[in-house]
Amino acid sequence: MANVVVGVSASGVGTIELDRPERRNALDVETCGEIVAAVGELRAAEVRAILVTGRGTAFCSGADFGEVHSAGFREALYAALSAVHTAPMPVVAAVNGPAIGAGTQLAIACDLRIAAPGAVFGLPTARLGLAVDPWTVRRLEQVGGGGTARALLLACEQMGAELALARGLVDRLGDRADAEALAADLATMAPLTLAYNKLVLDRVDLAEDAPELTAAFEGCWASADIAEGKRARLEKRAPSFTGR
Repeated sequence: MANVVVGVSASGVGTIELDRPERRNALDVETCGEIVAAVGELRAAEVRAILVTGRGTAFCSGADFGEVHSAGFREALYAALSAVHTAPMPVVAAVNGPAIGAGTQLAIACDLRIAAPGAVFGLPTARLGLAVDPWTVRRLEQVGGGGTARALLLACEQMGAELALARGLVDRLGDRADAEALAADLATMAPLTLAYNKLVLDRVDLAEDAPELTAAFEGCWASADIAEGKRARLEKRAPSFTGR
């Protein structure tokens, strides 16, 4: 892949690193397609967690303005966001610098966000005559709260790492090593339980796709992992979950 670097660690963590530092990791159609492919590759590898970050001083500066108005860009962008958001394993964003526009969208598509001191979030669409889709608006409200969503979308404010943490948009402050440590810890947890928890957390209406939720819930209770958790407690050791 030309614009995305993919890796898998010994701890079972997959990494997706945007690699367009000369463009501050701005997203174009090609990069969005590579994100989709990267998530598919990591899912096939059965990684336990995914880390998303950017190379250089920016997480993602937004949409590449050479393509943002082109036919196909929106479809490519939302395919990339959906691939990250719907991955069954937890996805951690290591926000190592500015995450503006599509960069904020990519960060909130992840499940958890760790922000470095230089991280900045913003969605200045109203200053550009652009618009984000309803999913982005609702996801931003779900993650950071209504006040944060209105500040970013209506007032076009930018939020640094500390304010984003105070507002709930960011889960922790830290660098890439901190994000890698969190992802490695997530990789030790029960995959079926994490996947089920993601399904429920991401539903606005719990009646939506109720059979899928029921199947995931019952799958946790019928899995070999629940027996492994019980054995590990009795034997006073760390469990070794398989996701089966």
